[in-house]
Amino acid sequence: MIDLLFSDPSRFLQQLVLLIPAFLIAVTVHELAHGLVADRLGDPTARLQGRLTLNPLPHIDPLGAIAFLLAGFGWAKPVPVNAYNLRHPRRDMAWIAAAGPLSNFVVAFIGLIVLVLSQQFLTTAFLAEPIRGLLLAVFRFNLALAIFNLIPLPPLDGGHFLPYFLPRASWTTLHQLEQYGPMILLILVISGATRYVVGPVFSFVSGLYIWLVRLILPV
Repeated sequence: MIDLLFSDPSRFLQQLVLLIPAFLIAVTVHELAHGLVADRLGDPTARLQGRLTLNPLPHIDPLGAIAFLLAGFGWAKPVPVNAYNLRHPRRDMAWIAAAGPLSNFVVAFIGLIVLVLSQQFLTTAFLAEPIRGLLLAVFRFNLALAIFNLIPLPPLDGGHFLPYFLPRASWTTLHQLEQYGPMILLILVISGATRYVVGPVFSFVSGLYIWLVRLILPV
């Protein structure tokens, strides 16, 4: 994305106008889902720190925002979770981790349905083009964020699944890896390496979504 800034600044700004709302919707819903499930399972930390909100500002992570501006993709500040407040820490942490990607899968599907409906009912080009562009960005960004977060690397949600499947002896190593996780993620995103993981899965899931939407809304 950064190369577009220098090659075509006007197009860069146009894309940014569409991507910023999509980015904020995706990361806010994602972190809110984590916090709500954690609160439901007995940990009020996110609620006490004001993270159970649809206001995107408390969820913004500086490194994730930089990655978004440079590469067109980023992440939010993780919702704080105190596992000692959970009744079944190992199992509940897996549920909390799953809540974020699942919320993005749901929002992506809803965004696609609304996009299809907008093609049928929005006929004025002045309104239709920006609205469809935004809905398409919401669909793509939520779907990509959900898949991205399932990568088994701490501190991504996929990394939080690992203690549930790996022996206790490996937990210390996972904790050490989590300390370097944000920098590793920044390098992977900016270098484009994550595309080789996210891209094929994105193509498969988006194709499945399109098939399901056509069943629901024949066009």
